[in-house]
Amino acid sequence: MIYPELSYKIVGLLFDVYNELGGGYQEKYYRRAIVEKFKDENIKFREQIAVFLRFRKEKIGHYFLDFFIEDKIVLEIEITPKFYLRDIRQVLAYLKAINLKLGILVRKTA
Repeated sequence: MIYPELSYKIVGLLFDVYNELGGGYQEKYYRRAIVEKFKDENIKFREQIAVFLRFRKEKIGHYFLDFFIEDKIVLEIEITPKFYLRDIRQVLAYLKAINLKLGILVRKTA
């Protein structure tokens, strides 16, 4: 497993947020709660950052990451009834664009 200590900490934090907040909210409220937990746990993160896709050193597009954690993990939050292939492909594209190895995709049902 890549970054096991940090990965487990993030997943535990996500469970804490869900257990405390419960279900039925919009994604932006879960993101705000996650931000508070990251701060409580002193986890270094950036939120909603632009990542540029380049071709021959030219910017040809961009993505926005929900969270970029400790400069090594992408965390993407989805509020959907299930994971879709497009969600997985999206996270894989993020990782490829910024040359990272680990993305965590989290689904919270509405």
